[in-house]
Amino acid sequence: MVQVSGLCKAYGDQVIFDNVSFTLNKGERVGLVGRNGYGKTTLFRMMLGDEHPDSGVISFSSGYTKGHLSQHISFSEKSVLNEACLSIPKSDDGIDQSFRARAILAGLGFANEDMDRNPMELSGGFQIRLNLAKLLLQEPDLLLLDEPTNYLDIVSVRWLAVFLRTWKKELMLITHDRDFMDSVTTHTMGIYRLKIKKVAGSTIKFYEQSAMEDEMHEKTRLNDERRRAEIEQFINRFRAKATKAKAVQSRIKALSRSGRIEKLQDADTLDFSFRSAPFTGKLLVETEDIKFSFSDSGGPLIKGLSFVVGKNDRIGVIGKNGKGKTTLLNLMAGELTPQNGRIVRHNQLKQAYFGQTNINRLNLQNTVEQEVLDVLSEHNRSFARGICGLMMFSGDRALKKIGVLSGGERSRVLLGKILASPANLLLLDEPTNHLDMESIESLLEAIRAFEGAVVIVTHSELILRSVANRLIVFDDNRISVFEGGYDDFLNRVGWKDEESLEGETPIRQQSSGKKDMRRMRAEIISNKSKTLGPIQKRIEEIESSIVVLEKGLDDNTKELVKISEQGDWQTSASLSREISDAKAKIDELFSELQMLSLQLESKSKEFAEMLDGFAVKQNG
Repeated sequence: MVQVSGLCKAYGDQVIFDNVSFTLNKGERVGLVGRNGYGKTTLFRMMLGDEHPDSGVISFSSGYTKGHLSQHISFSEKSVLNEACLSIPKSDDGIDQSFRARAILAGLGFANEDMDRNPMELSGGFQIRLNLAKLLLQEPDLLLLDEPTNYLDIVSVRWLAVFLRTWKKELMLITHDRDFMDSVTTHTMGIYRLKIKKVAGSTIKFYEQSAMEDEMHEKTRLNDERRRAEIEQFINRFRAKATKAKAVQSRIKALSRSGRIEKLQDADTLDFSFRSAPFTGKLLVETEDIKFSFSDSGGPLIKGLSFVVGKNDRIGVIGKNGKGKTTLLNLMAGELTPQNGRIVRHNQLKQAYFGQTNINRLNLQNTVEQEVLDVLSEHNRSFARGICGLMMFSGDRALKKIGVLSGGERSRVLLGKILASPANLLLLDEPTNHLDMESIESLLEAIRAFEGAVVIVTHSELILRSVANRLIVFDDNRISVFEGGYDDFLNRVGWKDEESLEGETPIRQQSSGKKDMRRMRAEIISNKSKTLGPIQKRIEEIESSIVVLEKGLDDNTKELVKISEQGDWQTSASLSREISDAKAKIDELFSELQMLSLQLESKSKEFAEMLDGFAVKQNG
């Protein structure tokens, strides 16, 4: 158990926590949310003893152990497996526990041949994965994970979610992936306005409750303002009357005793949209039988890949790390050239590319404003300042040099440059890595509203479910194009790399009945589409008809007024009949629309309950 009481922390004039208290009870898995810079990592560091609060107490039960994911690389063994085994707690029974290390390493993406590799030969990302494996094997009483998915691919993220759902001790998790957090945690704890609030349940419940509390605060504030105004009006009105002197003094004291309720300040947030460039064609990009390799000795990263990008496509590029996802985006962006095959780009194509390493191309001597101005052909400083403000660099912050910015801030600058560039194709490679949950929601809204095509590399299942209608899948040592969304892919195909872990990993769900579950769930999704699709289509037709009829009704009403003034009663009578018929038709359509909307809501709820039942079975 963890008890935090009266915690205060500030850096100079910047207050992070002001008299914060909370309890972490036995077996609770808590997701920690809050905007970037609100103190999530600071809280972790204080719980670990790496930083100290200005006042307050953080207390732990006697003998309580804590573990966190370290970014520090320090290995002593000659093989990955032996290095991982160092973290397994000693047991008295003498049973070899190395199978646990193998299972966790496999779940985190290490192949069998990696087990004997020297840890110092691994890439930086896989060295962090090894640290994560060592942490999970330690089984501390409190597991502190700060963005553990940043170095994982989508298959490993899915594995880690299953692992953490079985964690019997305490867990605190920081992640920008809301789907991942909600699938793992029992509680959500938020840092908001220098305080901490903890609720049982998901992030959705936390934010809904916070919004209700803010709404109640504002209603209370407005009522208080009205009450104060009435009291002040009474005081001003009767101040000079001797007969009212006692009452006036009483109200003056009442005002001084009751403090004014302050208006809540809204947090800075990203709120933006991409600029669309016109496109009159059908296909933006066509790739035909492309092949690419970085060396002649190794096999090609990409081979025999053909696909097209339509003007409104939303394509998710998914798969394990190191398989060629970023290389594919570099090929599409023209930064690499395929060794075989061809990539045909429409002459009206205007693309904007957010790449993993593109922040390194920012000029460290430039200000944020100068970087945005560099991509504006019209060199409009006012527009550039507007973009800076959207990226949370308002006022003098737009004059900060790139060299003093954090990695997350530089990512926002790069995103701002893309916003400033009109495009009809967005190439986005892990654009959410440095964004908090609220900013990711804003990005998703911007992608959904963008009038062009999007190709996005991501390991976030939330993003895939939100935007992707087609997929390019790197799995089982091959590349395929899947025509459908991410849930369709999971139900109809699934990850081959994931299936290889079943039975090998103790905490994995076993494969017995899994294919039957997939088939049955796929049938429900298919029936859902067949049932809801026609209803949704008819609703859209009715809404379009109502818009047309209301436009005609408005035009005819204006014309009727004009003709009536001219005294043309015959035409007036004809127009009046048309207006009457249109109103009757609109009423009829609204009645049908109401009926269909209720039907759609009812049927949607039925299918949601059926699918939730499958989710409980699969996760239970």
